[in-house]
Amino acid sequence: MPVGRFASPSGYPNADRFGSPPLLARFLRLRRPEWLLWSLAVAGTVSEGTMSFLDHLDELRKRLMIALGALLCGVLVALAFQAYIHEFMMSPLEATLPAGARFVFTEPSEGFIVRLQMAGVTGVFLAAPAVLWQLWQFVAPGLYAREKKLAIPFVLCCSLGFLAGGLFSHFVAFRLAFAFFGSFATETVEFMPRLAPTFSLYLRMLLIFGVVFQMPTLAFFLARVRVLTSRWLIHNFKYAVLAVFIIAAILTPSTDPMNLMVMAGPMLLLYGVSILIVWLFGQKD
Repeated sequence: MPVGRFASPSGYPNADRFGSPPLLARFLRLRRPEWLLWSLAVAGTVSEGTMSFLDHLDELRKRLMIALGALLCGVLVALAFQAYIHEFMMSPLEATLPAGARFVFTEPSEGFIVRLQMAGVTGVFLAAPAVLWQLWQFVAPGLYAREKKLAIPFVLCCSLGFLAGGLFSHFVAFRLAFAFFGSFATETVEFMPRLAPTFSLYLRMLLIFGVVFQMPTLAFFLARVRVLTSRWLIHNFKYAVLAVFIIAAILTPSTDPMNLMVMAGPMLLLYGVSILIVWLFGQKD
């Protein structure tokens, strides 16, 4: 091929300045076995670091098995200290009863089921760090390197938030709610609550507040990955108030304003704390 205006001295159009043919021209001149080797190399490079759908399912199964094992260990530990746990959990229930009143159960297995529920929820709190760690390990492959460094803070903050929410429900929220229900007793109407429904209410509020208290932790990590800003939270505060009261109305065990405020008040306070956390640790507006 003659050397022209658009040809290189090596005879290949658009060759580089050193006279070597471009990569595409080299690739087109490969024989069939070399084509196969190049194709396998490219496929291996593209697939490196990725997981197929079945690989994701296998990873999910692995993480779930470890989490369930941790939960089982937590329940077994709770069963070993069942007497102390029963005394601790019954204290806010007994404190709201009128003088001389006591709980009753009308089903033969009711007391036994309540003891198992106590061990179960205690096992959830004990196993929470291990379960959260497995959750993080499952989602970590899809994160950037700087985001993977947040693993320990994520597990620690979520565990402490879950514990703080449970303690708030135990010492404050449930006592206020149950005292309100017991205030309707009169001289002719005695308050004798059944054990199972009362503990179900206690358990429900315990888990709800454990989840609600994750709000600052969620705000912190969304701020660190630059998804959330304090300006956005402040701008949408009115919508947040509406959403909080709707959620509180759904989660509260009754429709009275007292229990609605018991649920909505801490959520609004946590929203304010979340704004402060995002302002301190997030991207500056």
